Amino acid sequence: MPARRKARKRALDILYEADLRSAPILEILPAALGRIEPPRPVQLDYTVALVEGVAAHLDRIDELIASYAEGWTLERMPPVDRNLARIAVYELLYAEDIDDPVAISEAVELARQLSTDDSPRFLNGLLARIADYATR
Repeated sequence: MPARRKARKRALDILYEADLRSAPILEILPAALGRIEPPRPVQLDYTVALVEGVAAHLDRIDELIASYAEGWTLERMPPVDRNLARIAVYELLYAEDIDDPVAISEAVELARQLSTDDSPRFLNGLLARIADYATR
């Protein structure tokens, strides 16, 4: 698995835990990082950047997801999909070194591995609409 995909997967784990526990993301982050065995993985800095970025922009990210998720509310989405969407939307809007197609394809690939059969198609459509909005 490529290093950035590992970072995204680890960020997903942290966001998922915060989501399920209804806890602030930045309160979960230190404990999650403490559970990682040495040596420190190379991609850990990107994991932290993703988690902190999503936390910093969570309201705007969730607003966009809710606006563009046709027929779905955030609460109705599977938690894995909701948090993959959050990571990808953060990358689409705020990570200048990540191309939009990469952010979308990485979210879709992780959804293919970790979520429902319908999740990759759902996320691809949702994220494409948000990317289109972001480039206007």
